[in-house]
Amino acid sequence: MQHSADSGVRIGDVRIGGRVLVAPMTGISDLPFRKAASRLGAAYVATEMVACEMFARGRPDVVRRAAVGDGLPLTVIQLVGHEPHWIAKAAALAEAAGADIIDLNMGCPCKEVTGVLSGSALMRNPAHAERLMRAATGATSRPVTLKMRLGWDDKSINAHALAALAERAGIAALTVHARTRQQFYNGQADWRAVAAVTAASRLPVIVNGDISDAETARLALAESGATAVMIGRGACGRPWIAGAIDRALQTGSPADEPDLDARLGIVLDHLHASLRFYGDEHGARVFRKHLGWYVEEAPRPADAQARRAAKAQLCRLCTPREMEAGLIALWANHLLAPAAQTENASAAMGLAA
Repeated sequence: MQHSADSGVRIGDVRIGGRVLVAPMTGISDLPFRKAASRLGAAYVATEMVACEMFARGRPDVVRRAAVGDGLPLTVIQLVGHEPHWIAKAAALAEAAGADIIDLNMGCPCKEVTGVLSGSALMRNPAHAERLMRAATGATSRPVTLKMRLGWDDKSINAHALAALAERAGIAALTVHARTRQQFYNGQADWRAVAAVTAASRLPVIVNGDISDAETARLALAESGATAVMIGRGACGRPWIAGAIDRALQTGSPADEPDLDARLGIVLDHLHASLRFYGDEHGARVFRKHLGWYVEEAPRPADAQARRAAKAQLCRLCTPREMEAGLIALWANHLLAPAAQTENASAAMGLAA
């Protein structure tokens, strides 16, 4: 993969127009979120994790996770599974669905995934992991990438060894979350440990974990020797952040984040996209978690109690009309003057509903 601050990065035959990627996140990176992040400058936003067997069998909710949207500059479908047969079928289906890049998940730490010997559990069985990689690369003409962790635990750090197997199996790029599976999301991401992966093969490496702004992105790149960074939880409530950090990497400046008025427009656009995609009832329910993150990431209120009160008000709203009116009232009355107008905001939201 070749890169420069201006040209972005290349994975296989796919040119990515930036060096800041947004991770696949279950329950978060659905099509409405991906459209929002892409519109706000993210060059790469992966789908939610898609279970191979359920995808191949056509289960509707799983197929929806792999939905391809008009206007997205790039479609990256992430697959998870344990059987080569289903990995191959899902990779072929992903290509047929319009995937530009297919990503294999060997990093998910969740017990529901590792308990069926998928996700990061595959790092404990490198030979089988290689079989799965070969099944995917043999079933599609699209570039196949691999997302993993440093290892299962501190005593079995083997991402560098898996990187060598991945190169042999035809994988096009690697993403490394700089924690072990046993850390889950606790402790500090060890970006320096990713340097062993960049040295272990000729494959391009993307570093992931605890990257939330331009400063952490620059430091992660310097310590890991990686080509690009990937943002996960740092994009929750901030779908603009990948584009902002990428611009900062190019210019050497801090990341520029939108002001309150611009954020309200982003939140409302995201809400409407969720309603169109899922329908009003389900779309409103799915969007509630995003509402909470948007409030948490708002520049005001700084006061934790006021922030909790704002989130509680929004999460009690049920219909799309209530949500939209409540958001506008909250932004106008509460976020702009958190200490003085909490009661006014609550009253305004009640009237709006």
